[in-house]
Amino acid sequence: MSSKENYRIELRTAIRQLSDRCLYAASKWAAEQLVGIEQDPAKFTPANTRFQRGSSSIRRRFRTNEITSTPAAGVSYVSTPVMEEDDIVDGDFYLLAKSYFDCREYRRAAHALRDQNGKKSVFLRCYALYLAGEKRKEEEMIELEGPLGKSDVVNGELVSLERELSTLRKNCTIDPFGLYLYGLVLKDKGSKSLARTVLVESVNNYPWNWSAWSELQSLCTTVDILTTLNLNNHWMKDFFLASAYQELRKHNESLAKYEYLQGNFAFSNYIQAQIAKAQYSLREFEQVEAIFEDLLRNDPYRVEDMDMYSNVLYAKECFSALSYLAHRVFITDKYRPESCCIIGNYYSLKGQHEKSVVYFRRALKLNRNYLSAWTLMGHEYVEMKNTPAAVEAYRHAVDINPCDYRAWYGLGQAYEMMSMPFYALHYFKKSVFLQQNDSRLWIAMAKCYETDQLHMIEEAIKCYQRAVNCNDREAIALHQLAKLHFELERSDEAAYYYKKDLERMEAEDREGPNMVETLLFLAQYYRDQKRFEEAEVYCTRLLDYTGPEKETAKSLLRGMRMEQSGGPSMDVEHFPP
Repeated sequence: MSSKENYRIELRTAIRQLSDRCLYAASKWAAEQLVGIEQDPAKFTPANTRFQRGSSSIRRRFRTNEITSTPAAGVSYVSTPVMEEDDIVDGDFYLLAKSYFDCREYRRAAHALRDQNGKKSVFLRCYALYLAGEKRKEEEMIELEGPLGKSDVVNGELVSLERELSTLRKNCTIDPFGLYLYGLVLKDKGSKSLARTVLVESVNNYPWNWSAWSELQSLCTTVDILTTLNLNNHWMKDFFLASAYQELRKHNESLAKYEYLQGNFAFSNYIQAQIAKAQYSLREFEQVEAIFEDLLRNDPYRVEDMDMYSNVLYAKECFSALSYLAHRVFITDKYRPESCCIIGNYYSLKGQHEKSVVYFRRALKLNRNYLSAWTLMGHEYVEMKNTPAAVEAYRHAVDINPCDYRAWYGLGQAYEMMSMPFYALHYFKKSVFLQQNDSRLWIAMAKCYETDQLHMIEEAIKCYQRAVNCNDREAIALHQLAKLHFELERSDEAAYYYKKDLERMEAEDREGPNMVETLLFLAQYYRDQKRFEEAEVYCTRLLDYTGPEKETAKSLLRGMRMEQSGGPSMDVEHFPP
C-alpha cells in the first residue's frame, strides 16, 4: 500500500474520532489535508477531477527543488499509533451531551455526563466545562472593562479541571484528548514547561489532533525550546515543524518543509496558504498574490487567511482588487474578524481612516486577541495623528504576541511622531531584531540616528547599508548614503553611492529632485577630478531642466572649457545635497 493511501486511511479515521469528540477545528484541518492528497490518476473520473486544477501550476512556479511523492532518503516514520477505544460505552448519555455541546449549551453537556466514567465522556465533560468557563470569562471582560480593555478575569474552571486532569494523568487513566485539554489548562495557568511536556505526550500518542500541535507550537517561543521536544517522527511532525519555523521567523526552512509536504499533499489549500504566508514575510508580494488568486479560484468562499491577501493588495495599492475582495467576504461572512480587517484595509486605502477604525474595532469585538486588528488599528491612529491611541493599540498587539515586529515598528513610529527618538530607536531595534530582512525597519532606525538629539551619522550609515542589502524597494537608502558621506566630506564614497542611485533611477525611469541633486554632485565631482568628459555628460543632462540647476550647469561647462583652453578656471560653488 502506498504512503498516500496510508495517509488517507489515517486521516479518515482521525476525522471521525475528532468530530466525535467535538474537536471540530482539528477535524476540519484533517479533512482539508485528506482532500489535498494527490489522487491516483487511475481512479480519476469526470466527477472527481476537482483537484486537476491551477494549483499545480503554482506548485511548479514556487518550488525550488523537485519533490518526489515518497519520503526523502534516510527519512523513516514511526509506526502509526493505535487509538484504544473505551472499555466503557456511555451510549445515549454521550449522544445527549454531544447534542447539547453542539448547541453551545456547555454546562448542560457537562451535567449530562456527570455520572459517566468512560475516557471519552470524561474528556467531553471536562472540555465542556472549560469552554463554559471561557464563555463566562469573555462575558465578564465585556461587563467589567469593555470589549477592548484589559482585564484580569480568568477562566473559573481552571483550578478544578487541573486537579481532576492531573489525578487522571497520575493514575494513567487519561487518553490523548484528555492530555490535550490538560495541556491547554496548564498553558492558561502559566505552567508552560509542564504544558509542553503534557502536549508532547498527547501528540506522540495521537498525532492527528492539529489543535494539540497548535497549542504546543504557541509554547515554542525559541528555536532552542523547539529542538528539545521529544517528538516521535510521525509525518504530522513535518506539518508542525513547518508551522513552528514560520512562527520563529525561519521562513526559508518553513518553505522547504512545506514544499517537501507537497509531494504527498499536492492539492492542500492549507499548504498553499502557508507558503503564501512565508512568501509574505519575505516580501515576495507578486508570488503571494498569485497564490491567493489561485486559492480563491479553487475555494471562492474562503475567508481564512484572506486578510493577509488584503494586506498585499493594500501595499500594492490595488483599489479594484481590494474592493472586490472586501465585497466578496462581506457577502460570505461579514462577522468574521478576517472580513472586518479586509474591509478596514479597503477604507484605509481610500483614506477614510475613521471608518477603517470602526471595522478594526468590530474585529476586536469578535476576537479581542486578533493580532492583525490591533496592529492595523494602530496604523490608522498614526495616520490620524492620534498617537496616544496608536501607542495603546500597539501595546495590546505586543502583549498578545511579543514577536510581532509590525507592532514594535508601529510603536517606534508613534514615538518618532512625538519627537522622542531615543524611545523610537528602542522600539525600532526590537522590530529589526525580529525581522532583519525588511529594509523599511533599517531606514527607520537610520532616520532616528540622524535626528539632532542623537546625530550618530556613522550608525545611520550602517543602517542604510543594511537597508540596501535588504533590497530597499523605495530607493531611499542609496540616496541617503550619498548625502551622509558628502556631509562627512567623503567625496569618493558619496560619488559611488550617487552613481549607484543614478543607475537605479535610470533603470526605474524616475525623475525628480533626487535626479537633479545627483547630476549636480557628479558634475562637480568629476570637474574637481579633472575628468572633464564625464563632467560634461552630467552637465549636458542638467541643461534639459528649467530651474537654477540649468544655470549652474552652464557655469560649470564654461569653467571647464576655459580651464581646458588654458585660461583661468571659474570657481563654481559646490552644490550641497
